[in-house]
Amino acid sequence: MEQTYSLKQKLKQFSIILIPILVTQLGLFAMNFFDTIMSGQYSTADLAGVAIGSSLWMPVFTGLSGILLAVTPIVAQLIGAKKEKYVKNTVIQGVYLAVIMAVIILIIGIFLVGPILSFMNIDSEVRRVAGLYLAALSVGIVPLFVYNVLRSFIDALGFTRVTMYVTLMSLPINVVFNYILIFGKLGLPALGGVGAGIASAITYWLICAISIVIVHRNRPFNKYQVFSEKSRFDYSKWKEILLIGIPIGFAIFFETSIFSAVTLLMSVYSTEVIAAHQAALNFSSFLYMIPLSISMALTIVVGFEAGAGRMKDARTYSYLGVTVAVLIAASGGILTYVFKDSVASIYVTDQEVINLTAQFLIFAVLFQLSDAIQAPVQGVLRGYKDVNITLIMTMISYWVIGLPVGYLLANYTEWTYFGYWIGLIAGLTAGAITLTIRMTIIQRKKMNTAPGL
Repeated sequence: MEQTYSLKQKLKQFSIILIPILVTQLGLFAMNFFDTIMSGQYSTADLAGVAIGSSLWMPVFTGLSGILLAVTPIVAQLIGAKKEKYVKNTVIQGVYLAVIMAVIILIIGIFLVGPILSFMNIDSEVRRVAGLYLAALSVGIVPLFVYNVLRSFIDALGFTRVTMYVTLMSLPINVVFNYILIFGKLGLPALGGVGAGIASAITYWLICAISIVIVHRNRPFNKYQVFSEKSRFDYSKWKEILLIGIPIGFAIFFETSIFSAVTLLMSVYSTEVIAAHQAALNFSSFLYMIPLSISMALTIVVGFEAGAGRMKDARTYSYLGVTVAVLIAASGGILTYVFKDSVASIYVTDQEVINLTAQFLIFAVLFQLSDAIQAPVQGVLRGYKDVNITLIMTMISYWVIGLPVGYLLANYTEWTYFGYWIGLIAGLTAGAITLTIRMTIIQRKKMNTAPGL
């Protein structure tokens, strides 16, 4: 990255960083996307099983990997402040933390997954698929977490195209393994949704291995010598990463877990409703990759400018990113509404499920605009390393406002399961408003304390 002096230059640099991140996020999401649609083509029960399994796994993964995202603003600010010699220790300590967290999650999962699935009111076949899907996926947890640290390091340097290429290389492999393992090709047994979990685990090992080789051998990453020698545990660096990362992780967890909580609460409905809900949510999550990618790009550019003390430039990037996100979300919402039936038919062949999915997608259109504001604003605040208040705002918006509103509407009005989606809209809107206010306050403080201002 380099300093920019005009809006045109900022837009160009922001695009150079953003587009590869977006392609990478879409590629990573595509793995889950293909897990879902290919499992749905196998059977409705497998689609529901993968839906339940994903609902348990995604908030855990995104929350814990969110902790590791602290590596991005830390490295970005170090680079902006010309303190490159401290980068290596940040990255390697992040890798250590990634391995430790992954092992802890594996141990906890061994004891908790079974009881949680048994507690849920779901068909026995759906429960079986969900449990085995999670067991298969767990084989790839350690490399997935390590990859997230290395990706944060690579992206923080501004070389987002590298992780894009890694993802694009691995995606076809994931699809091929899905096809072989789900439907039982090349003489192998048909595993249904469980095969999707195995395919994803294989892919996680692949992208981790490729990233390690790139960081160790390729310029400019090898000049930091991350893997050149054995490094001791640095608990002070762990503390720095955790102090920034834990609020980020919990904020992401509160956001993603509300969607999972809704899916779990909807387990009282029929398998068709669960399948339709998951299909619509999966497509909505696909569109969410756009504001999420903008958020990640904003963390990099705002962190870089804040580290260099250029607060006016950091603020300009902030509003540039949010504006781009809103314009894209508006366009995506219109297209989703117009082609909702066609989108629904991608996931399943059951006409009843297709009709239900199309109805859920109407509500999905409404919360895309709120997502387009709250996600980029969170990225801006992370760039400033302002994460604690963001955590509180996120928790209140989603769990104090969003989920209770959804529960009341679903259980005490005629909206039934659609009520949960209205609750999601309420929570996301509250988050967008409060986070924007916080961003404005932080920017005013930074501008008032910046050198020369």
